[in-house]
Amino acid sequence: MNRIKTVFIVGPTASGKTGLGIALAEKFSGEIVSADSMQIYKGIHIASAAPDTAEMQGIPHHMLEFLEPSVSYSVADYVKAARGVISDIENRGRLPIVVGGTGLYISSLADNTEYTDEETDYNLRQILENRFDQIGAEEMLKELSEFDPDTAKRLHPNNRRRIIRAFEIYKTTGKTVTEQNELSRRGEEYIKPLLIGINYRDREKLYERINQRVDIMLENGLSEEAKTALKENGGAVQAIGHKELAGYLRGECSLSEAAENLKRQTRRYAKRQLTWFNRDKRINWIYADETANPVNDAARLIKEFLEREETE
Repeated sequence: MNRIKTVFIVGPTASGKTGLGIALAEKFSGEIVSADSMQIYKGIHIASAAPDTAEMQGIPHHMLEFLEPSVSYSVADYVKAARGVISDIENRGRLPIVVGGTGLYISSLADNTEYTDEETDYNLRQILENRFDQIGAEEMLKELSEFDPDTAKRLHPNNRRRIIRAFEIYKTTGKTVTEQNELSRRGEEYIKPLLIGINYRDREKLYERINQRVDIMLENGLSEEAKTALKENGGAVQAIGHKELAGYLRGECSLSEAAENLKRQTRRYAKRQLTWFNRDKRINWIYADETANPVNDAARLIKEFLEREETE
């Protein structure tokens, strides 16, 4: 089958992915497909930094704010839905441009990963969730490292859902997440990717942008949004920007202390994103603090990509 030529705009939070993607969509008659695991949820618009109507500038956006916060959504769910959207965009003669910072979403699409359909064992999940609550993340990761050290090393202690999922996969299939991922990559080629990364060579400039973004989020009503979202018991409560404000909302710290914690956690998140993306040598990095025009730099890469014949 002919693979669908798809542009990916990736990078850490606050690096300028949204603006770059929209500018490129205008140049190349493109449509945006979000690859952000928090922007899929309704009700966390501020924390997820989802673009609003004005920012979209008339460019169609897909995979944004379509799920209730209580609904869980796997990477397999995302890949299946995103592929359908990408195919539809291409069928209408437009260019699919995937924009986001969720590394697993990006790599699963770009690597043409196939996920098996597995029935969820809700009894097992409940047992694992109870155990997590009893012994905590660090102990769960220690246990995970006994049979899947690669996944245990990669997962952050805050990522409760993926830690539990790693146990779930092993106990239901007998395979580790690492083994499952290896098997998954043997699927049919579906997408031909061009990966473009946007970042700052001077890390402090990126951190300044993160700090400014947090200040703007707070001005726009982040604490009110967090108060509502934290009542939900779903995937969206993991959004950076909500759980860091929980202490303030309970009266345990000041707003300024919560804001500093949020900035710190967001900077750490950006580091983790960069660690993930730096493993992928296909990414063509553009450094916003070293170029006069990131849009033109990216446009040149896309033009060459679109003109290149499918020979592989």
